Amino acid sequence: MTDTSQHSASFVRTETIPERAPPLAASGPVKWMRENLFATPANSVLTIVAAYFIYLILAGTLPWLLNGVWSTDSLSECRDVLDGAVGACFSVLTERWNQLLFGFQYPSELYWRPGLALILLFIAGAPVLFFDLPRKLLIFTALYPFIAYYLIWGGALGVPVLALVGCVAGYLVYRRFVTGNFAIGFFGGIVAAVFVWILGGLLIPENANETAMMTAVPSRDLGGFMLNMMLGVTCVSLSVPLGIVLALGRQSSMPLIKWICVIFIEFIRGVPLITLLFVASVMLAYFFPPESTVDLFLRVVIMITMFSSAYIAEVIRGGLAALPKGQYEGADSLGLDYTQATRLIILPQALKISIPGIVNVAVGLFKDTTLVSVISMFDLVGMIRGPILASTDWGGVYWELYGFAALLFFVVCYGISQYSQWLERRLATDHR
Repeated sequence: MTDTSQHSASFVRTETIPERAPPLAASGPVKWMRENLFATPANSVLTIVAAYFIYLILAGTLPWLLNGVWSTDSLSECRDVLDGAVGACFSVLTERWNQLLFGFQYPSELYWRPGLALILLFIAGAPVLFFDLPRKLLIFTALYPFIAYYLIWGGALGVPVLALVGCVAGYLVYRRFVTGNFAIGFFGGIVAAVFVWILGGLLIPENANETAMMTAVPSRDLGGFMLNMMLGVTCVSLSVPLGIVLALGRQSSMPLIKWICVIFIEFIRGVPLITLLFVASVMLAYFFPPESTVDLFLRVVIMITMFSSAYIAEVIRGGLAALPKGQYEGADSLGLDYTQATRLIILPQALKISIPGIVNVAVGLFKDTTLVSVISMFDLVGMIRGPILASTDWGGVYWELYGFAALLFFVVCYGISQYSQWLERRLATDHR
């Protein structure tokens, strides 16, 4: 026994074995490549083919990008600088950046006004997009549309103030009557706002813009990417509440309200957007009084808002249909009326379910704002197709200009997509 213990003790390690790194194939980049790129023979072949195509693309584009020229005044000067070498003429972006962003008619000394409006847009949208911020900031969000209008268009201060007073009057009437009847409160608010606008419009003199503190800029002078942003933000902001109303109206138990909403949604969804834009440009003015001159920007906003609200209404209707019947029964068991049940229980859940669809419509709408170029509105694409490519200095420069336009739209649309994914993770819509 003693002899066995002595022999066993001689094989016991007295020091700690030092930590050793894992095998090279079991960790780090090699492990990631084995699992994601070369997991099977088929995956290996596809990875090699994809890498070859990426090499072909980069071999063709990198010399063009890295050898770009940024400081010439025309395409002929750019070609002289390149002297037959492969390279892009990015000088068109540095020389025409103001037209690409603000159009060719917006006064250059007033560029600070739409720039300031864009900065204030982020401040106004922050409490809506990020609900952890103080709710008092929503006051500035409510005032922002009128501030932005005054900054971009300028002119008489009474116009945005009158628009604000009309909205406040409509809201007060809505709050007064909505507790008794939702329809009376809703339509009563609209009538009150229109009444204030018509009455206040008579008090503003016709030559008010000539003596205004801020120089008036007509809508026909708006252009460039600023026009795309204005149409996208305005139409999305208006189409979401209108889409909610249409979705609720389509599920209403009142046949007249239901069929009006059904006919509106199905008719608008059955017509291409470009047709509605031609209607806004040519025919919509016939529906207004003969002496009225309705702005083309306002007509386009009306048509794009109607178009997108019909699609958003269907998305929200899907969210309403996805709610279990018990939610409606739970609201009834609590003694809530229709307005309270819709506002507190039904709509929050339906909107949470509808977030991906609403974002999809918003991204598509923002990209569709380029269609206004077909009715002679010089947005970003219209500026490229019209004044820039038609000029003798930059005729023939396509890739640089359209690549810049694609980059701007990608940044905005990718940002919207990333925000929606963050919002879904925050609300955990797939786990509740």
